[in-house]
Amino acid sequence: MRFMVIVKADKDSEAGVLPDQKLLSDMTKFNEELVKAGVMLAGEGLQPSSKGSRVKFSGGKITVTDGPFAETKELVAGFWLWKVKSKQEAIDWLKRAPFEGGTEVEIRQVFEAEDFGEALTPELRAKEEKIRKTIEAKHPTR
Repeated sequence: MRFMVIVKADKDSEAGVLPDQKLLSDMTKFNEELVKAGVMLAGEGLQPSSKGSRVKFSGGKITVTDGPFAETKELVAGFWLWKVKSKQEAIDWLKRAPFEGGTEVEIRQVFEAEDFGEALTPELRAKEEKIRKTIEAKHPTR
């Protein structure tokens, strides 16, 4: 099972305040443990929403709104993509993360091809697999 682990933004991350050396060191150690255990597939921090945009599609109309966005608690400051056996395993790993203060993190399971049942026809499944292989070829893992 794959899970996206979503680190919520706070006033500091939205203000562009970067983590100090201790947190960077602790987070690097934690990420090394995740990689060594075969859990971490990807993980990155995100720039503040002031450097981003939202694109809304509604009734054939496309609206672009530049950041910053008001509701900090609804924003994402970073993420991991983990491969684990269960949601509980993801929670157990997350409990070891070096977060302090009011950091809030959301865990969401990623859809797998089999979750779509018959709607994902053999033809669509083959196209999806081809897309994944093309991505892997163009961007081999580190």
